[in-house]
This record gives sequence, C-alpha cells and structure tokens, in this order.
Amino acid sequence: MSVSPSLLPLSAIVTRLRAVGCVFAEDEARLLVTTARTPDELATMVDRRVAGLPLEHVLGWAEFHGLRIAVDHGVFVPRRRTEYLVDQAVGLARPGAVVVDLCCGSGAVGAALITALGADSPIELYAADIEPAAVRCARRNIPADKGRVYEGDLYEPLPAALRGRVDVLVANAPYVPTDAIRLLPPEARDHEPRVALDGGADGLDVQRRVLAEAAQWLAPDGHLLIETSEGQAPRTADTFARHGLIPRIAGCEELGATVVIGTRPATV
Repeated sequence: MSVSPSLLPLSAIVTRLRAVGCVFAEDEARLLVTTARTPDELATMVDRRVAGLPLEHVLGWAEFHGLRIAVDHGVFVPRRRTEYLVDQAVGLARPGAVVVDLCCGSGAVGAALITALGADSPIELYAADIEPAAVRCARRNIPADKGRVYEGDLYEPLPAALRGRVDVLVANAPYVPTDAIRLLPPEARDHEPRVALDGGADGLDVQRRVLAEAAQWLAPDGHLLIETSEGQAPRTADTFARHGLIPRIAGCEELGATVVIGTRPATV
C-alpha cells in the first residue's frame, strides 16, 4: 500500500524497508530522500523498493568508483568488486592506450577508466554490449567525445581496424553457472537481464568466447583482464594459456574480487 506523501518521515521509510529485509535500511532511506525531487516521487520510489526492485534501478543510478553511473530498469547493476578490475586496468594503461570494454553493460568500467586516467593519460576507448538497454545506458555514461559504444555480440561490432592494436581489453563477462542463477538474490535474478548473469554450465562459456579471439585483437604486450570468481580463476587462467596469453591471478579480499590478467607476448 502506498504511503501518503505527507506521511514520509525518514523513520517511516526505514521501518518499511526493514520490514521487507533491507539490511542497510537507513542508508537506503537517506538515498531515496535525497534523490527524490518531490514528495510524490519519493512515495513512488519507496513503493518500488519495497516491491523488490534493486535500489539502483529505483534511484536511476549506481555509485561506482566514485562516479554516479546511470542505470535504467533491466540493466545490470555494476558491482563494487568490479572497481578492482578498473584499478588493475588503470595500472596497465599507458598514455594514449587503446582500451576495449567488452560486455560493458552500463558502461561503468569504461567511464571509470576515462575518469581515473584523466587528462594526464587520455585513452582511446571502445565499448560493446549485446543488450540494447545496456548500450543506451553506456552511451549516457560514456560521452561521445570520450569513447565509442557499439551494440553487438562481443567483438562483432568493433571496427576491424582495432585488430592487433588493443593495449588493454577488459571483460566483465557473465560468470554465474546456469544452475546457480536460482540462488542469486531476487534483485539480480528477477530484475537483471539473464544474458548479463548466465555464464553457461560452468560459468565460463562467455569467457571462452572472449579468449578465443583475444590474441587477434591485442597489440604485442597488450593485456586482457577478466573478472571471475576465486574458484573459477585457475580454470580461466588455464584457458588464457591455451590461447597464447601469459596469465596471472590477482585478487582483493576486501572487495571479494578476482581478476585474471593475461599478456600477449611481444613476439610469438
């Protein structure tokens, strides 16, 4: 039942959020109050959150690597652990680097890379995703004068001229095993696109497709970074090696993040 706009003190919002299991009810309530422009909009936002929509879809944005990333309904919400992928990529991107963000979703990783590298180390950014709604978000988050966003399956929509020129290739490809999707929180399972979650039987199907062509797109000494889980990382690293890349596994316990980084040898 909707709350009257005149009866929306912060404490009442917190109570409603707690009643439906929101662990960080106080923080969420403050975000809703500060984001809503009118009492009616606030009431609607509270109702949507209570109904189970992800907070980021209700707000219309997600906080990621110090940025507010636009996130529309039905678009994958960038996770805080993926900030570690950004940090690893920043450390590898030289000034003027050609950077490709596959499975870009909302464009959060690309936008964060542009901001983190800044004017002192500008990059040439290209991003791609198969989901039209995600591409629309990414084009809002990545200004046209800072990068190009393409709609299509993995490498398919990218300019052919990028082959052999990519210095840093990042991919936050889906890596949840199909049978494990039912175990995800309802916010993800019910409101994010299946294509952004389902990594196939063992969770590595899309990673394998990324790796199958990676060496053709990477420049000599170029790097591929793929987010994965700690348990999957050894198999991901083995696949890197089978495709001619020199792998290493990096992790951050605080964020619960694991990234496999592969380097194309300068000479083959």
